[in-house]
This record gives sequence, structure tokens and C-alpha cells, in this order.
Amino acid sequence: MKVLFIGDIVGKVGRITLKGLLSNLVDRYKIDLVIANGENMAGGFGITEKTADEVLACGVNIITSGNHIWDKKESVPYIAKKNRILRPVNYPPGVPGFGSIVHTISNGTKVGIINISGRVFMPALDCPFRVGEKEIEKIRESTKIIIVDFHAEATSEKIAFGYFVDGKVSAVVGTHTHVQTADEKILANGTAYITDVGMTGPAVSVIGVEKEQIIDRFLHQMPMKFETAKGDGILSAVVIEINEETAKATAIQRLQLKYP
Repeated sequence: MKVLFIGDIVGKVGRITLKGLLSNLVDRYKIDLVIANGENMAGGFGITEKTADEVLACGVNIITSGNHIWDKKESVPYIAKKNRILRPVNYPPGVPGFGSIVHTISNGTKVGIINISGRVFMPALDCPFRVGEKEIEKIRESTKIIIVDFHAEATSEKIAFGYFVDGKVSAVVGTHTHVQTADEKILANGTAYITDVGMTGPAVSVIGVEKEQIIDRFLHQMPMKFETAKGDGILSAVVIEINEETAKATAIQRLQLKYP
């Protein structure tokens, strides 16, 4: 089976880019499952019911997220009931929403998807290693094919987690930094890994934000409202091939495509 994992969708440009490119990518690579991180797809910060439904309608099967999941407070009731939108599994007990899902693709194969947040330079959630290990054990009762979105800032934390679960999951895909890394690989025990899949959003920007605003912030250190950049888009993603019998990854390929 083949999985397309799309990097953080940022604002309107990200959604337009996704819509413009997704169907061709699915056909070209014969994709069975589409996962996209969407925590910034509503104006660059958070998720709304409208933007989530738009992204799901264009062919994304599962939306993952991260530390911006609650930025749009009005969407909390929607996220609480929509199991195709994941928030990090290592939030404390009682937090609304779903941290993982077992999704069935068209041929009947079950795939587990887990969303986990790191905690180095991030909000202090429960230990991603311990919580992640327990969630993996639980999902492996239903399927051994498991894909993890590890949403984290520190490269070291992401790499360590990849080695920690090597052989226990099919893939660990890093998100959050919006900058695609060139370290995609298959680890020794069959887990596909990349430190960060990158961003789907404005091509000329600083991680999705108007570049002039970020430069001014660095120059003057004054608070200001950041706005999502406009213009042409870029889609960053990886295609992961998984052996359905062994649940091990056999290939991972980086993609970066401009739109239009």
C-alpha cells in the first residue's frame, strides 16, 4: 500500500495548493491513504469546521494537528466529535478529541494513525515516548500498520523517537517546523522516517507568514500580528510504501511541488 503524507497546510494558499495538486498525486503514485497535518489551515492558525470539511472533501482521509489545534476556540465541539481530525494523544486525560484512529482503506486493510506532540521547546504535555508506546501497543491489537505524526520542534527528539519505535510502527513523519528535511530513510527494523515533511502553503514566506513581518520582528523585537502570506503555493509531502503483510516500510520519497 502507498500512503501520501502532506506537510502542514497553512492558510488559504495551502488549501488552494492542496486542491490543485492532490487528485493528480493520488493518481500518479496510486495512493491508498492520504494524511495531512492541518493545524494551521484556518488563516494560518488553527482549524475551523469549514476549512476541515473543505480539506476532507478534496480527498484527505485523516487530518493530524499539533500545538495550534485549539487556536480557533469555536471549533472545539467539532473536533471533539470528528474522529478523522486528530489532536496529540499525549494531552492529559479528559481533553476532548481523538489522539489516534484505526482507519480502513478501500481494500479492507486497517491502518492506525497516531498524532503525538513533542515537548522540547513545546507545551509541556505528557511524555510522548511513554504515551506513544502505550498507544502503539493498543493499536497493534487491531493492526500492525501504524503511522505516527510526531509534531515537535527539536530534531533530536524526533530522531530519538524514530529509533525508539523502529520496528513497532510503519512510519514516523515529523511535522511542525514547516521546513522539509532531507533525511528520509528506512530504519534498521523497517520504519520509514523523516524529521520534518515540510509545509503546504505560501512559497515566498517565512514558514507561511509574510516575510516582511518576520524580518521586522527580528529587527525591532516588537509584538505584531502575523498574517499568512499570499501568492503561489508549494506542497511538501512524502510517499511511503508499506508491505501490508509485514507492516514494514519498503520506500519513502520526498515531494516538493509548486502551484500553480
